[in-house]
Amino acid sequence: MNDTLAGLLQVVLLLVLLAACYAPLGDYMAKVFTTERHWRAETLLYRLVRVDPSSGQRWPVYAAGVLAFSLVSVVLLYLLQRLQAVLPASFGRGAVSPATAFNTAISFVTNTNWQSYVPEQTLGNTVQMAGLTVQNVLSAAVGIAVAVALIRGFVRSGTDRIGNFWVDLTRATVRILLPFSFVAAVLLLIMGVTMSLRSGVDVGGSTFPLAPTASQEAIKELGTNGGGVFNANSAHPFENPNALSNLFQIFLLLVIPVCLTRTFGTMVGNRRQGSVLLSVMGGLWAIMLVLAWLAETHPTGAAGIAGGAMEGKETRFGIPSSILFGVSTTGTSTGAINSWHDSYSGGAGGVTLLHMLFGEVSPGGVGSGLYGILVLAVIAVFLAGLMVGRTPEYLGKKLGRREVTAAAVSILVMPTVVLVGAGLAIALPGTLDALGNDGAHGFSEVLYAYASAANNNGSAFGGITVTSDFFQSTLGVAMLLGRFVPILAVLALAGSLAQQKRVEAGAGTLATDKPLFGVLVGGTIVLVAALTFFPALALGPLAEALA
Repeated sequence: MNDTLAGLLQVVLLLVLLAACYAPLGDYMAKVFTTERHWRAETLLYRLVRVDPSSGQRWPVYAAGVLAFSLVSVVLLYLLQRLQAVLPASFGRGAVSPATAFNTAISFVTNTNWQSYVPEQTLGNTVQMAGLTVQNVLSAAVGIAVAVALIRGFVRSGTDRIGNFWVDLTRATVRILLPFSFVAAVLLLIMGVTMSLRSGVDVGGSTFPLAPTASQEAIKELGTNGGGVFNANSAHPFENPNALSNLFQIFLLLVIPVCLTRTFGTMVGNRRQGSVLLSVMGGLWAIMLVLAWLAETHPTGAAGIAGGAMEGKETRFGIPSSILFGVSTTGTSTGAINSWHDSYSGGAGGVTLLHMLFGEVSPGGVGSGLYGILVLAVIAVFLAGLMVGRTPEYLGKKLGRREVTAAAVSILVMPTVVLVGAGLAIALPGTLDALGNDGAHGFSEVLYAYASAANNNGSAFGGITVTSDFFQSTLGVAMLLGRFVPILAVLALAGSLAQQKRVEAGAGTLATDKPLFGVLVGGTIVLVAALTFFPALALGPLAEALA
């Protein structure tokens, strides 16, 4: 009873904190991307890299910037890992193997942060700070930039320009992510998170690894990244020492995706549009939280016989805080964990998996959650138009073949990658040796791995060993496709929308700032996930939960 009450109080406090930040942070981010003024430091940077900040870009040019920047980032991060042996502060840790370096470089550049290695044994401080922490910032900034470009597609009329990628990237980094992550790091230090450049500390004959934890922990959560400096991630006491730091980290991973809906409403000139999207995100998050909480507090099987389900969880957090963290992290493409999802009951584990398979739009990652739910809103408007026999319109823009095709490509790539990847892993000889369990739970481990990679989440059930070249390569490809194919489709959608002239709403226009539209979007999200993944879920978590 006490745990339940404490858990409910945490949820209430979390919602109060998010509500307090919603308007000021959302409006601030809208101002960041609409003001004509450039900071002096930004202007110097533009001159250095020969960028004209006043020039707009067509969507193919904007997309080329995203791809080129990401490719250079992958190459540089790969080289940092391969050259670690000659870098300072490597602590004698040699070069990372080619397969692991390839997988890790893709993982952090795509905002996935999937880790198939033990960080405190594999990476030194230079790679952690100059490689991983930098990409934690930049990959999140790319997501924000793409979301803002899509908003401009709705706002602008009769133009082929959707903004300037380099300006959006710079502003997201300099004006949002860096200052807020600095403040968050200082607060985490006060709460007890460690920050050290030493390799470790000797206590009673044992050596405990240390790292520059607070700085990476702050942007890991704020940028919905998820990769930790310790293998235990946010269950490690150096990363997450107490209940206060735990709640603060959950707040960090939710705050920007939530407030971006306010940014959207402010930029399109109708804040109720953002409120409707927020209600969908919040409703799905709340439903997933309740379902996982019930499943984990009323376990079946061995855990139920034993009278509890604390295996794989930190006693200082308990079930409520673990489930709150797990549901939030799988709904935000973060991947950070403070408990072992592999040890959840069949029902709770299935909830975390399904939460990712929604497309991580409740509320989704930094930037990616907003453009993901906007794509699904486009599909919902199109379906409503078919029902009443009218040309669908959303925010004064007609949704024709080009727009719907771009939206469809964006939402179909993730299911394709997940199901094909999981199917290959199950069917090919030798791959099943990597599973820590057989039967339904073993299948869930494989399905979760590819769902996490394709959705750029980064969390894992953990019972599966993914260090083989097959898993390193296929999961890396899943991260690339899951990140960049939807981005290309979203930017194509933004360009097509921006070229259109705005049309006035008519008597038959669907009102998209009303609760009914929120129900339609939420139903579309659930329907797409249910029709696509129900057979796979029936073979894994559902079979385990009902066994």
